Amino acid sequence: MNNKKSLLQTIKDSSVLYTLIAIITGFIVGAILLAVIGISPIAAYGRLIEGIFGKPKYLAWSIVYASPLILTGLSVAFSFKTGVFNIGAEGQFVVGSLAAVVVGSCLNLPPVIHVIACAAAAMLAGALWGTVVAILKVKKGINEVLSYIMFNWIAYYLSNYMVNTEWLHNEGNAEATKDIKATASIVCPDFITKLTDCKNTNWGIVIAVVAAIVIWFIISKTTLGFQLRAVGFNKNAAEYGGINSNAAVMKAMAISGAMAGLGGMVQLCGMGSRISQFAGQEGFGFEGITVALIASSNPIGCIFSGLFYGMMKYGGTKLTLIKAPSEVIDIIMGVIVLFIAISHVFRHLLNKKKGGK
Repeated sequence: MNNKKSLLQTIKDSSVLYTLIAIITGFIVGAILLAVIGISPIAAYGRLIEGIFGKPKYLAWSIVYASPLILTGLSVAFSFKTGVFNIGAEGQFVVGSLAAVVVGSCLNLPPVIHVIACAAAAMLAGALWGTVVAILKVKKGINEVLSYIMFNWIAYYLSNYMVNTEWLHNEGNAEATKDIKATASIVCPDFITKLTDCKNTNWGIVIAVVAAIVIWFIISKTTLGFQLRAVGFNKNAAEYGGINSNAAVMKAMAISGAMAGLGGMVQLCGMGSRISQFAGQEGFGFEGITVALIASSNPIGCIFSGLFYGMMKYGGTKLTLIKAPSEVIDIIMGVIVLFIAISHVFRHLLNKKKGGK
């Protein structure tokens, strides 16, 4: 009997339960909105599922969409562990892709080494972008949220400026950089792309999974991870215990930036091959916040939440075939995040004792 109670309590305390409740609620709200505008929720969700699992091609595209989201999700999740809200993953993603396109298009290197060089450049750029904000926070006391927002726009306009520089500009395209060289591409061999019927099937998902495992190991199994978690739980207590909280925050923001930068490299070398002039922010960093929240800032959870978001993002494009607005996917994801954010209400309702009613 005690074992049953213990199991029930474990389920109630698990963040997975509340995430599932939030996801179900999101789909219910989406169904209501579809019904209101005169579209059958069953038909719409049927098309959504078919658009993800109907063909190997669809599933492959969903994974391609998911790979950079897993990495930006890891970026946000890692910073959350230290009590830092990384709303700057968007800018770090942009400078990471910018560094990768410079290395990928301007250097002549052997295939594998060229990819590693692009990844290293992207991670370094993202880490430096995060470190500048960390220095402003630690040394000057400037709120990181404000700094991140400004640095997102700086990265945005820096990218647009670089696109039009003479040495990086694509002469055949008025609004894009040169293409990266074939040796810098992470697209899978022809037999795999033909098997999946997706020309952009790439190794990004492998990179993302490896990155998630590395981040999980750092957080869970290393002294650095213990220090970062301690600062995230209680900064004053961590300092009392001899941990340099400022150094921990700077390390966390640098590593967080590196993950977002790597996401930019995966998107560029696996799918884009070039950077076009932005008309607006692409949103990979902001979508990474959703991925991290759905995963409850768990690095391994980011793999599954990133895949879920990638599937929804790609499958949602098929809704237009039945004249359903693809924006309903954004509404569903928004509702999911909202309910995850107020999950403590669910916890209170499920854990409330009979005597407290």
